[in-house]
Amino acid sequence: MNKYTLKNGLRVMIESIPTSRSVSFGIWVKTGSRYETPENNGISHFIEHMLFKGTKRHTAKEIADRFDGIGGNVNAFTSKEYTCYYAKVLDQHLPIAVDVLSDMFFESLLSEEELAKEKNVILEEISMYEDTPDDTVHDLASRAALGDHPLAYSILGTAERLNAMGPADLRKYMSERYSIPNTVISLAGNVGEEVLELLEKHFGRFDVAGTNVSLTTPTFRSDARFHKKKTEQNHLCLTFPGCSIEDPKMYAMILLNNTIGGGMSSRLFQEIREKRGLAYSVYSYHTSYADSGLFTVYAGTAPKQTQDVYDLTLEMLEEIKAKGLTEAEIHRGKEQLKGNLILSLESTSSRMNRLGKNELMLGRHYTLDEMLERIDAVTMEDVNEMIARIMNETCSIALVGAQEKVLSGLGREFLVSSATEAASGE
Repeated sequence: MNKYTLKNGLRVMIESIPTSRSVSFGIWVKTGSRYETPENNGISHFIEHMLFKGTKRHTAKEIADRFDGIGGNVNAFTSKEYTCYYAKVLDQHLPIAVDVLSDMFFESLLSEEELAKEKNVILEEISMYEDTPDDTVHDLASRAALGDHPLAYSILGTAERLNAMGPADLRKYMSERYSIPNTVISLAGNVGEEVLELLEKHFGRFDVAGTNVSLTTPTFRSDARFHKKKTEQNHLCLTFPGCSIEDPKMYAMILLNNTIGGGMSSRLFQEIREKRGLAYSVYSYHTSYADSGLFTVYAGTAPKQTQDVYDLTLEMLEEIKAKGLTEAEIHRGKEQLKGNLILSLESTSSRMNRLGKNELMLGRHYTLDEMLERIDAVTMEDVNEMIARIMNETCSIALVGAQEKVLSGLGREFLVSSATEAASGE
């Protein structure tokens, strides 16, 4: 991998893979719901949608036609801390991808007509999300763990706030966040430094300095939240403090998560699903942010079994806290992690994602050998330190279900949210 800087200071990451016939190209911007306010929550995701809705040179249909006509893929996503616009095309068609994506990036019209139509699309997306309780509960879990901190904001926003946004609001936000310091271009595949001339042509005019934003580190809260919804199952999340993306013990956290609920051989899956048949879906995951993180256990189960699932989960976590992991579990976790890492590198898309995210969020990169060495270097002591750290506080609890009385045996005081509050993370 190589790092370059265009004449205007824009960072470019390139990983050349001469044996590939494709190229993945991404534009990464450090913006997401974390950088929003209660008044403009959802604007990052709204802008992501609007950049596909037409430019001075291309209509929305023509953007789709250009990529369909070359057999390529184009898409985008918004997270809590970054937004990415990306395309994967044959190497010979990279100039088309760069041309169209740069046109979207700089020349999107953000017209009133398209804005009104896309608001309705996002409102349908919010409705779809609200109809999926096993998705909604994770936003509720963030709210229980982080309270009113922007990291708990919904990425989608709310109907009320979306309806109040106009083209001027989007342009103002882009002038603040879509800046040279906040942007990285990453490419992976059959491409070399000769692409820099193409990038200078299309991105050399970029001159937005943007506005500096001071982030506040969230404080973990051991809160509990309940959202009433008519469902056949209860959807339960237990959340603990995690670690940031820069934490030197990150790989210990990943190994711990894999053992607890990261796969079919994990303790949660084997005990709750395979041995007792109490849930179809049960797992754990870790989410890392720039300065913090969350470790969450999820289960979807029948109301009459919720207490059993809750008790079994806490028993399992208490056992891990008391006894730690076995050497066999740590060894298996390392091999699993190394296998996943190496297999992911067979995809130019995964390589492009890794380059862009690491440069944007960390400003540094590890080679494959360095990453494998860091995984192998994790010790039992590292894992035990992580166990003590994340299980040192009472977990927060989020539950979506039909009856609040199911919660009575959990021994917690719950906050009941409205449908709007649960959807927006408020």
